[in-house]
Amino acid sequence: MALTKDEYRQLIGCFPTGVTIITMAHGGEVRGMTANAITSVSLDPLLLLICVDKRTITHRFLEEANAFAVNILAEDQEHVSRALASRDSDDARRLMGHPYHPGQNGSPILDDCVAYLECRITEVLPGGDHSIFIGEVEWGEVLRDVSPLIFHRGKYRRLQALS
Repeated sequence: MALTKDEYRQLIGCFPTGVTIITMAHGGEVRGMTANAITSVSLDPLLLLICVDKRTITHRFLEEANAFAVNILAEDQEHVSRALASRDSDDARRLMGHPYHPGQNGSPILDDCVAYLECRITEVLPGGDHSIFIGEVEWGEVLRDVSPLIFHRGKYRRLQALS
């Protein structure tokens, strides 16, 4: 018997992930979206992938931008994740109220993130109701030496040191 969407969500939610904000700039506008569907793909060349719902405004914006940044959130940035995780609307994915500066490829870099990677889109692949954007990593930097924000079983979590 095949799994339902809800059963699949429950099962995959057992896998803890980091929380990121994918940012992009195009035509004088900037946008961001919360994402945990990112993966390192290759070291030669440096590649990573992000998955974006095809039905969103952000998807169309990303296709036009041809570049993006992955901002890895710190454990004190849950509010940023929540603000940019809302369903698409004209204003839902804009970076209003979140301090940032332009990166080398023009994508916004959140000032208080743990680290970021700037990517140029090299390929877009089908992935069901999402598209898989492959990005060649062109630049990145660690900005803060703090613990990352984690998402597990539908809730934000924090890392705990083992004693």
